[in-house]
Formats: sequence, C-alpha cells, structure tokens
Amino acid sequence: MRQLSFLLREVRQLDIVGYLEKLGHHPQKIRNNDYWYLSPLREEKEASFKVHRKLNVWYDYGLGKGGNIIDLAILYHNCSFKEAMEKLQEIFSFHPPIPGVQQHYSNAQNRRDNALEPAIKVIAAKPITHPALCRYLESRKIPLTIAKKFCKEVHYELYDKKYFAIGFENNAGGFELRNQQFKGSSSPKNVTTFDHPDSKNIAVFEGFFSFLSYVALHQKSTPRSLIKLTERQANFLVLNSLSFFEKSRSLMENYQAINLYLDRDSAGIKNTIKALEWDKKYIDRSHLYNDHKDLNEFLVAENHVPKESHNLRMRF
Repeated sequence: MRQLSFLLREVRQLDIVGYLEKLGHHPQKIRNNDYWYLSPLREEKEASFKVHRKLNVWYDYGLGKGGNIIDLAILYHNCSFKEAMEKLQEIFSFHPPIPGVQQHYSNAQNRRDNALEPAIKVIAAKPITHPALCRYLESRKIPLTIAKKFCKEVHYELYDKKYFAIGFENNAGGFELRNQQFKGSSSPKNVTTFDHPDSKNIAVFEGFFSFLSYVALHQKSTPRSLIKLTERQANFLVLNSLSFFEKSRSLMENYQAINLYLDRDSAGIKNTIKALEWDKKYIDRSHLYNDHKDLNEFLVAENHVPKESHNLRMRF
C-alpha cells in the first residue's frame, strides 16, 4: 500500500501541460498560470478547457468536470484506472516503485519543468544476449530467434541511472522498451511498419509484443522457417500507442484489406468499432483471441498451435 500511495503521488505530479503536448494538444492562449485549450475530450470551437499549471489541475467548463492527470487520462482514453496508469507510464516513460530498486525521480518541480524533454537517453542497441532479457522473452513465450529478428537489447539512461531492456525500433528511430519491471519508450515516439510494395493487405497491431506473438504463431504453424515478410507479401503496422491509430488512417486505407489485431480492452475495442464504421475495408480479427486481452496473452495461455492458426496464417 505504501508503494501504491507513493506511485499515485508521483503520477499526480506529472505535468498536465506536458501530457497534452505529448497527445498533440496545444494551448490556444496562456494567461499567467492558466493554459486554455480546445477541449481534448469533445468537439468545440472556442477554448473552454483550462489547466492551472501551478496547481497542476484541469477543468472542462463545457463538461463541468475536472481533476488531476489520472482523471484526465481516464476520460481521454475512455478506460479504467489501471489502463490509464499504464498509458501515462507509456507516455512519460516513468518507472513504478519496485522493491529493492532505488527511485530515480527528480523532485516534482524539476520534473514539471522538464516534462517536454526526452527522459530516456539510449546508449547502445545490440543483439539480445543478456540472460535476464532472454528469461523475460521466455516468460512471454516469444522465441529468441524471433526477438532477435525484430528487436535489440537496448541500454539506456534514465535520471542518471543505467538500465537495459528489449527494444523495438519505430520508424523515427525511437524505441519501445520492455523488461520484467519496466514499460516505456524513448523519443521520438512513432509507429513501426514492415512493407512489401506488392501487397494489397495490412495487419495492424497495438503493441510490438502482439506483433511478435503473431510471428510466433506462424512459426508454430510452419516450424521449418520464420515468417518471411517479403515472400508472404505481408505489410504490418505496429502502432506502439493507440494515439497513432486515427493518425495512421490514411496509411491504412492505402490497402484493400485492413486486418485489425488490437487489444481487447475498452480502448482497443472502442477504436476497432470506430474503424469498422469508417470503411468496410477494416476487418476485426480480435475474435481469434476473444477470451484474452491481446495476442500475447493468448499465446502465453495456450502455448500451443491454436486450432485457428490457419486463419492467422492466411489473413494478411
């Protein structure tokens, strides 16, 4: 409970102005400590969403609601408290309190002042060899051969402390970073694509572990070799954050069929439903892991070739 209280206190002190900046929202006007925005929670033409930066609280006059950064994340992503905490962790790349690990936060004011600066500095990216990372991949049922094909062992610095993690590079050169105790990313944040110029279809994943799980399922179906992207004429889009889903619409709609493998949480389902309303080219494939949050959870739970693996294999 003490660790949870500490984490909540630290999260509530994350800069709301910095959070909105990372989500692509900029103030229409600034008066002293008051930052006025077009509401990120609804459509409007005149700014009526205010952030008091010194107090680090917000209020939407159109909705009659306000609160701290966690309250905003819950409404913005239309998700649960737990999911909001995970999304804030992803955007700000902070570490939750872990027993036996010294905390590496600066004081709250410094963190607010530097909220828009990249917190993670990548030192090196190399082939995956560290035993701890190999064990982590094993716990998530991702074969090392697949991880080495698409990921790196990334060493990075955060608040003057050095760490390492599985790194998945995006199109802008940033990395999604994961290990047993950490989920975050280095700047710049972006999507990751694998393209074949002759393909007419694309498969879309929310996170890179879902993508790796998809590849692992193919390997189980065809054990002689890994999936070969160009030979299968497959295109893949890994969003690395649902905030890129709508922004990637023009890219996705270049294809005749858009196969969606988004998470089956409230945010993933909401975006899937939205896409199905956009165009009939969007196809919801999440029924293949209907009883699980995502493809990786499905892979870990099943840990064998699923009966519908032939559907996964054919539906690019």
